[in-house]
Amino acid sequence: MKRLTILLLALAFPIAAAAATATAHQGHQMAAHKAEAPKTMTGELIDTGCYLGHGARGEKHVECATKCINGGMPMGLLTSDGTLYLLTMNHDNPDPYNQLKTMAGKTVSVTGMVMTRSGMKGIDVASFKAAEAATK
Repeated sequence: MKRLTILLLALAFPIAAAAATATAHQGHQMAAHKAEAPKTMTGELIDTGCYLGHGARGEKHVECATKCINGGMPMGLLTSDGTLYLLTMNHDNPDPYNQLKTMAGKTVSVTGMVMTRSGMKGIDVASFKAAEAATK
């Protein structure tokens, strides 16, 4: 009986931890930010690692940036005034963010909630289009 109790407790703990994690993620919202209207920002889609590390960007860097982004490197939007925005995936609609990964080195217009925290700027991607053509 004692072994059965220990076994049940050993199994119950990981299940309870997984349930708590799932519940916490479901409650994740961006309520800490003011309810502002989404904004559209235009700039070059870059991989933040190569850009911050050695300033790599542009047409000559597309192949590397695509490889880095597909490998998990965070994406950024570099505007013409030199402002860099971290691009984040919208929890309710991840498709635009995931499709944006194919646009490395291209000029794009990204629409979403613009956020700032501790000096870092970000855009929660709701939609995008190539700056040259209206594609999504």
